[in-house]
Amino acid sequence: MLINDIQNEIIEEFTSFDDWMDRYSLLIDYGNGLDSFPEEDKTEQNLIDGCQSKVWFTAKIEDGKVIYSGDSDAILVKGIVALLIRVLSGHTPKEIVEADLYFIDEINLREHLSPTRSNGLSAMLKQMHLYALTFQAQEG
Repeated sequence: MLINDIQNEIIEEFTSFDDWMDRYSLLIDYGNGLDSFPEEDKTEQNLIDGCQSKVWFTAKIEDGKVIYSGDSDAILVKGIVALLIRVLSGHTPKEIVEADLYFIDEINLREHLSPTRSNGLSAMLKQMHLYALTFQAQEG
């Protein structure tokens, strides 16, 4: 599935709720469905700078596609991690680097996060982008 198709699915899921409390519940559900993150990967090296809560990300390349893993110690942020992984994981570095992540604005996510959580979202996106750039550079 293309990144834009996944984004459109998420927009549809979020816009089916009028109330942001329901949307927060949806985010929490995403977080609860996130694959378990190995304790040994909860290191300083994998910690995202700029997040109010603790957020860890790792990435590996499998068959030319970037596979992200992540976790957070805050339930709402864990949902954001799950959302970002859903959109970007399983795509080539080039697709990730060139992606326009319009779903964030379409669902008004930043507007409904505290300033520190919004900064954390930007930091997570930046790290995911850096992983993709690194893998792209390694491909030659």
